[in-house]
Amino acid sequence: MAKKKTVVIGFLGTVLDGHGKGSKRWERWRPSVDLCRHDDLQVDRFELLSSQKHYRTAKRVCGDIAEVSPKTTVKVHDAHCDDPWDFVEVYSMLFEFARNYPFDLTKEDYLIHLTTGTHVAQICLFLLTETRYLPGKLLQTGPGRDEGARSPGQWSTIDLDLSKYDQLAKRFKQEHRDDVSLLKSGIQTKNGAFNALIDEVETVAVNSRQPILLSGPTGAGKSQLARQIYTLKQLRQRIPGDFVSVNCATLRGDTAMATLFGHVKGSFTGATTDRPGLLRTADKGLLFLDEVGELGLDEQAMLLQAIEEKRFLPVGADTSVESDFQLICGTNRDLRVAVGEGRFREDLLARINLWSFTLPGLRDRKEDLAPNLDFEVEKNVQRRGTHVQFNKEARAKFLKFAMGPEGKWTGNFRDLGAAVTRMVTLATGGRITVREVEREIARLNQDWQGTKQDPGRDVLALVLSSDAIADIDPFDRVQLAEVVRVCRESRSLSEAGRILFAVSREKRKSTNDADRLGKYLAKFGLSWAQVTEG
Repeated sequence: MAKKKTVVIGFLGTVLDGHGKGSKRWERWRPSVDLCRHDDLQVDRFELLSSQKHYRTAKRVCGDIAEVSPKTTVKVHDAHCDDPWDFVEVYSMLFEFARNYPFDLTKEDYLIHLTTGTHVAQICLFLLTETRYLPGKLLQTGPGRDEGARSPGQWSTIDLDLSKYDQLAKRFKQEHRDDVSLLKSGIQTKNGAFNALIDEVETVAVNSRQPILLSGPTGAGKSQLARQIYTLKQLRQRIPGDFVSVNCATLRGDTAMATLFGHVKGSFTGATTDRPGLLRTADKGLLFLDEVGELGLDEQAMLLQAIEEKRFLPVGADTSVESDFQLICGTNRDLRVAVGEGRFREDLLARINLWSFTLPGLRDRKEDLAPNLDFEVEKNVQRRGTHVQFNKEARAKFLKFAMGPEGKWTGNFRDLGAAVTRMVTLATGGRITVREVEREIARLNQDWQGTKQDPGRDVLALVLSSDAIADIDPFDRVQLAEVVRVCRESRSLSEAGRILFAVSREKRKSTNDADRLGKYLAKFGLSWAQVTEG
């Protein structure tokens, strides 16, 4: 791996760097110039902050650095302030510099030089470094004891105590509010429990790289929150890599392992080229595994190794590969129940459950329906490029329905987003009227009524005719539906048997789970192949 370059960011010292003219300037210690003379500190690039009125001094310093350290590139940035002792002005200037600077933490290390500049500038540099807007280490330099020998002086990295600057706490509170707003997509939510949850998520997102588990019903916003966590980490220079997302429910069979961990050419039929896999693609970034409970046990074992060792073996490979990613998992299941059923590894759950947050469904946040309704309308407007809004009566009617007992919101925010999209699309003249609202209410009621149907009958319909289902007693129908569901989610008859007869196995009452399950299915004229192929 190539050695990282060292980049110094610091102010031009208008007094110390400007010492003397002609050859006499070499007789005094000058912090910016002498910083580049240390044998044990190779400065590859110096980002020099200076105002235009000190142009000559900056030009002379650039020339002297080139003379003592030809390998050092110096870039001068305009850092003009009308009052260099004004906290607000100096901080704002440096904040803009930090937000716009193209930091690359994978290739460069950054040192923030505190020796030069006004005391106000030094404090501002410190604050921006401690909050990671300047993602580097603080650097202090000083003159050597023997000036006559033209020593380059001394240098060291330092760690200061942020508590000394409590008077600036207001600024950090505002940054916290900005972070929380980002995590909530700018929506002014009112639900107390949800707001408290997001406050804690913000703290964890900024200060931890450990796995995060987001649970909650489908459509509660787990995917959106995961992406916003990534965006926040990027803004705070916490994560240089990409955001990689996959719904584990879409990973089936042999392709699941290859999709996650990659494969080498020729490792199986259809593997015509090497494939890095999602875990390697997420190196230095964030990997979001939605519906992680759908992963098979083999994939779970590999994932656990990748989390703990940062290494794993691609399919068909002889050598393991590295990937250092942060993991966020999403699930709409109770993974503890899945552990008890033998469908999820207990050690993996312990590893990903360090930070666990349960997102409430929309029905539990009805006071947040109004701001989310406005957000969805605005999102549609931006996507369509045409202005659409509710009239007053229509908005009141929809919110009364949405917040009342009729508002089931079984699909949570997905239901709300779809409803708004339909009303915006059907609105004429840029206004959503009572007519569009009444039509949408009727549609939602019809959709939600459909969710009351027996889900067991839907599962059995995959493997039996309607006449066959009608001939089964309701008691047996419920039991058979659960057996079919487990079979279709398992890889073999034996695995399904271990799940269904877990208690019997613990008490040693069952000796052959596969045979027992096969006989049960035969009672209803079914075989393993019929159930799994449906």
